[in-house]
Amino acid sequence: MKRPQGFDRPPAPRAAVRTPPGKPPSRPHDTPPPEVLGRRGQFDSDSVPTDPIPVLGGDGLDRPEGAAAPARHDAESDADGERSDAPVPSAANPLSDRAARRALAAAARERRRYERQEVRRFTKRSRRRRITWAVVAGSIVALVATIAIGAYSPLMALREVRVEGAQRIPAAEVQQAFAGIVGTPLPLIDGAEVYSALSKFPLIETYATETIPPGTLVVRIVERTPVGVIETDSGLELVDAAGVVIDRPTEVPEGQPLIETEGGVADEGFRAVAAVVRSLPAEVRAQVVGATADTADDVELDLAAGARVVWGSAEDSELKADVLASLMLAAPPDTVSRYDVSAPTSPVTE
Repeated sequence: MKRPQGFDRPPAPRAAVRTPPGKPPSRPHDTPPPEVLGRRGQFDSDSVPTDPIPVLGGDGLDRPEGAAAPARHDAESDADGERSDAPVPSAANPLSDRAARRALAAAARERRRYERQEVRRFTKRSRRRRITWAVVAGSIVALVATIAIGAYSPLMALREVRVEGAQRIPAAEVQQAFAGIVGTPLPLIDGAEVYSALSKFPLIETYATETIPPGTLVVRIVERTPVGVIETDSGLELVDAAGVVIDRPTEVPEGQPLIETEGGVADEGFRAVAAVVRSLPAEVRAQVVGATADTADDVELDLAAGARVVWGSAEDSELKADVLASLMLAAPPDTVSRYDVSAPTSPVTE
């Protein structure tokens, strides 16, 4: 393009360009190449040569000018982010009725699948809750079934009776008393049956039972502790603190005092004597040969050496027993005739 006349400006002075040795001198940027200058009439001094610009198609490929780009079928994404394979209609590629119905069916399927996913997403907590309740219910049913099977299974039947704590009572006799319930499943053994089997032994004061699967019954018994012998119309009776007859000996056993009261085992004096005898230390009780009480407040003990102990009531019996033991160490029973511990804080020895 030529400039209008009158607007030509003198060219700016150019700096001298030094060319390194061995390198051809460079030409100015605004000087056309020789081959261009040789073409007179094709380019003038104000022309700038340009290269042809390639035409790119919509897919980024270089195509000749006038070539049509291939039709693009962009797959539309559904609600789940998946791409649909349904053909896309265009002016150049109209859909037939069959293709339209196929595209509509595919869209309907995608919609139903999306709705099912949404239903599952919003009902996730309720499904989890139902599963939890189902697991709990199943566990309870399994536990009940296991207990029921164990209760009625022959594997849990009673086969052995173990007796602990028996001293005066033969353990074999206690085991024989349970012969009627051998073979019964352990969970089905009734407490009344155990009581009926042990009630035959008056020496048993208390008892406790324990079942050890698969077939063992442990019976722990506590025997009655005798407190002395009372004389009745039918003879001597060895009794405990409750007045229960433990034995009927022909003579007073060694270490057991002869108890004399007005009303027998039903008298208050007997209960006071029994409480006193049970509070005595073993070394003191072994020396007691007799005990008397007209009332609950005048208990007296007779020692084997001949000394007599004035005890009083059964109150503070443990303190009185400790005081009596100390007095007997300081003054042996064969050197005194009387110990008075009815006032334990002021004992008297005569």
